[in-house]
Order: sequence, then C-alpha cells, then structure tokens
Amino acid sequence: MDAWWHEVWLTLMAEFADITDARQITRVSVRLLMAALLGGVLGFERERKGKAAGVRTHMLVALGAALFVLVPQMAGAGEAALSRVVQGIVAGIGFLGAGTILKGKDMDEEHVKGLTTAAGLWMTAAIGVCAGMGREATALLSTLLALIILGVMPWVVGRFEHPDKDSD
Repeated sequence: MDAWWHEVWLTLMAEFADITDARQITRVSVRLLMAALLGGVLGFERERKGKAAGVRTHMLVALGAALFVLVPQMAGAGEAALSRVVQGIVAGIGFLGAGTILKGKDMDEEHVKGLTTAAGLWMTAAIGVCAGMGREATALLSTLLALIILGVMPWVVGRFEHPDKDSD
C-alpha cells in the first residue's frame, strides 16, 4: 500500500512541476498579475462610465490572453506556433466584442452602440498578450495610451462639435 501512495505522490509532484524554480514562478506571477491589473485599469474606466463590460470582464480578458500566450511559450513553442495562438485570441475576442455591439433604430435614425466597448476589449486582449509574452513595458504604455483615448478624446471631440441646428 505504501508503494501505491508513493506513486500517487510522485505523480502529483510531476503534475505540478510546470513551475520549476523561483525565477520561473516570479516570471509567471509578474506577467499574469500585470495583465490582470492593466485590464482592471481599463475596466475601471469603462465601469465608471456605466458601460456593461467593466473591471471583471476586462481583467479576465487580459488574464486569459496572457495565459494563452504564456503557457505555449513556457512549453517551448516556436514563433510560428505563438503566432497562431495570437491569431486565435484575436478571432475569439472578435466574437466576444461582437456580442457587445447593438444596432438599433431610434425614431428615423439608426444608431450603433458598443463599438467602443468592443474595441476596448480587443485592446485589453492585446495588452494581455503583451504582458503574457514578457513585454510589460509595452503593455503599460499601451494601457496609458488607451486611457488617454478613452478619457481625453471625448472631451476633445466635444470641444469641436457644432451645436445642433435645431437649437438656433
């Protein structure tokens, strides 16, 4: 019976041996935490504006994208394989983003809602990919630029909009 438990123990140790040393656990932790935090920052901005895809959604998208590139990279996948993984992420996020886009008809005008949310999720996935591949500085810079676009550009556009013709 002891041999059986010993074999179970060795099998369990082998199953959890994908992170082999302190250096690797630090690398994995930093990349995944960075992805989740940066996704959370973008999600907080969207949630603060009352959008449906908020902190948790953005954090999960960034973390998932990071994990999808980190695991094959750790397993020794080549550049061609990682390129296919990234292509899959982009396609998958496209479907997720499509679910956030609503087209409606208000009076005589058609309007589309959710395009910015879809684009934000797409950007969040790209940031997650950056973090997962060890490009944390690029992920951080991209997050800052996205925040500027989401936060400052509506103000800039509002300053240059013409008043409605009906208000004359």
